[in-house]
Amino acid sequence: MADPTPAEVRLYIAQALACDHVDVEGDGRHFFATIVSAAFEGTNRVKRHQRVYEALGDRMREQIHALSMKTFTPAEWAATSPAAEPGAAAEHHPH
Repeated sequence: MADPTPAEVRLYIAQALACDHVDVEGDGRHFFATIVSAAFEGTNRVKRHQRVYEALGDRMREQIHALSMKTFTPAEWAATSPAAEPGAAAEHHPH
């Protein structure tokens, strides 16, 4: 089974979780995602990550070796100014 691309991981997440924004970077095995979803309202970080892992399903065990993520509600994302600008999420990435 071929390693997924960042675009494929983004699609997998977006297909299973209603998102306002999804940005994924990675090398085919290790990925970093920034995910903004109203589904995260009222949930803690652990629950948010569990929702993303559920969205990825078996791919987390079979194709994706590691996934680091930052999860935001739309209000939290808007408050991270200037991170709400397209492409600015990479500024928060520790690479």
